[in-house]
Amino acid sequence: MTKVTPDPPNADDASPHQNPNTEKPDDALLSYADIRALPRTPCKTYSVNPQVDVHSLLGGVSETLASACVITMDLADQETGPSRNTLLGVHLIMSVAEISVNHALDLLDPAE
Repeated sequence: MTKVTPDPPNADDASPHQNPNTEKPDDALLSYADIRALPRTPCKTYSVNPQVDVHSLLGGVSETLASACVITMDLADQETGPSRNTLLGVHLIMSVAEISVNHALDLLDPAE
């Protein structure tokens, strides 16, 4: 029976995680000033349209928090003990955030 993998393996097939062209760790270190000098290109995967108004943004946050509160309560109803207490704590934090966002919406557009 012939052996498929050569002894030692070829450099190209050594490891998918190793690249023979990579720099040594000491050469790859950048100073704080070097890092700050690099141009910043923000990730556009999750970005907010700059033309969206504040009311729409806060409304979206309010709806998201309300949905997260419902999901958390559904999960808490299925748990017991410390897990349930943790989920109830998370629900409380989200509820406070939702109340704050709703109050901010009220301040931006007060009822007459």
